[in-house]
Amino acid sequence: MSFGNETISRDFVGVVRARYESDLSFRVAGKMITRGVSVGDHVRAGDVIAELDPQDLQLEAQAAEAEFTATTSNLAQAAADLTRYAKLKERGFASNADYDRKKAANDEAEGRMERARRSLDLARNQLAYAELKADADGVITATLAEPGQVVAIGQGVVRLARDGAKEALVALPETWLGEARKSKATVRLWTDRDKSFAAHLRELSPQADAATRTYAARFDIEDADDAVAFGMTTTVTLSQASDERAARLPLSAILNRGKGPWVYLVDASDKLVQRPVTVTSFTEDAAIVTAGISDGDKVVTLGVQKLEAGAKVRVVEAQ
Repeated sequence: MSFGNETISRDFVGVVRARYESDLSFRVAGKMITRGVSVGDHVRAGDVIAELDPQDLQLEAQAAEAEFTATTSNLAQAAADLTRYAKLKERGFASNADYDRKKAANDEAEGRMERARRSLDLARNQLAYAELKADADGVITATLAEPGQVVAIGQGVVRLARDGAKEALVALPETWLGEARKSKATVRLWTDRDKSFAAHLRELSPQADAATRTYAARFDIEDADDAVAFGMTTTVTLSQASDERAARLPLSAILNRGKGPWVYLVDASDKLVQRPVTVTSFTEDAAIVTAGISDGDKVVTLGVQKLEAGAKVRVVEAQ
């Protein structure tokens, strides 16, 4: 058995997610009459996703237009009165008090017209908000409301995953929080395990999930192509080189009867010697041992549960 600098790694199951994902909603309340997209549809920025019944909003816009027309006429009348009284004041046929009243009326008319203009702009904007448009290119990942439903302001209608950066979302146990920040990450798709992508940790949740007691970690997938689709299952491998020398033993060589792990060694006289060992981690097919054995030791790897210390054996080298 020989020692070397062991690379510690562990696999975690993850899901491909978009870096930017948001629920799109109307900025006005109303009854939704159409929804032109379904889950999986790709949309472009500016595409109409859903529409509200515009009748009430159209009435509000028409009322605002009528109010603006009325205030415009009122301002024109007030401005004409002010001009006329200014000339009468110059000739001495109008008092300063009369002129001041006309000036105040003109100022009030200007304020009313400006308020009516703002109300008209607001009504027209709200009428435009009856159409829900995509704010970026992306894929619809969920529909949250159906046609015929009365939706409130800000209530989600669809969920949009934006095109661009893709990430693998995994749940990490607290024992791997420190290692995750300094480990090298690799992402493999379950649809094509022979292909891998380099990744790096972008975000690590500061708080554990209340149910699973794990921490959400997002790994940015570098050079992700079209084969990496949202929702795909991935394997995220975290690996780091260890400065500590270790040996890889087959799992069948480790025996534990309640007092810690140990192995059987074969001494120079071909007798079995029981030796406790320190196991730092396990992989799918091996145990990483850092103490208890030395270079050149002969370790029994098969049938250890049927052997006893001191028994003489015939050594057969493993292939």
